[in-house]
Amino acid sequence: MISPRLAPQAGVSAPAEGLPLRPCAPGPALWVVGAHGGAGESSVAALDPAWAEAGHAWPAGHGMRACVLVARTHASGLLAAQRALTQWAAWRGPEVPALVALMLVADAPGKLPKPLRDLAAHVSGGAPLRVDLPWIDEWRFGPQPSVPPAAARVAATLASLTPAGETPR
Repeated sequence: MISPRLAPQAGVSAPAEGLPLRPCAPGPALWVVGAHGGAGESSVAALDPAWAEAGHAWPAGHGMRACVLVARTHASGLLAAQRALTQWAAWRGPEVPALVALMLVADAPGKLPKPLRDLAAHVSGGAPLRVDLPWIDEWRFGPQPSVPPAAARVAATLASLTPAGETPR
């Protein structure tokens, strides 16, 4: 059973634009959904062999496992996440994805400027949990033989939200 904080909210209207719903077979412990192009869902999905990339669509199907919405921390990425979270919050019907977190992936090294920090705080209020993935310079050079420590910590946090063999309903 989905806990109340993982369920959509009554009284929320769906945005005019949103992510499509794509039928997916059950299987992965976590679906990684990109809120926009270049969100980083491929890199995030590669952190754990039990996770799968859903692309830029909500995974649909009965008995779905959890999903995480991924967005970059630039303004257009945060606004795309806001639209996707609003869409999720307005969802009705049996195929609601079990959203466990919004993952914000740093779009540049260093601290976010205050306007983007404020926007990220505002947007993430619509998610059950916010998880921040800091800038990982090694990823600029392609696949790495090992997972950087910052990414490993984030992966462990997400893995703790999606126990193996348990399917949110």
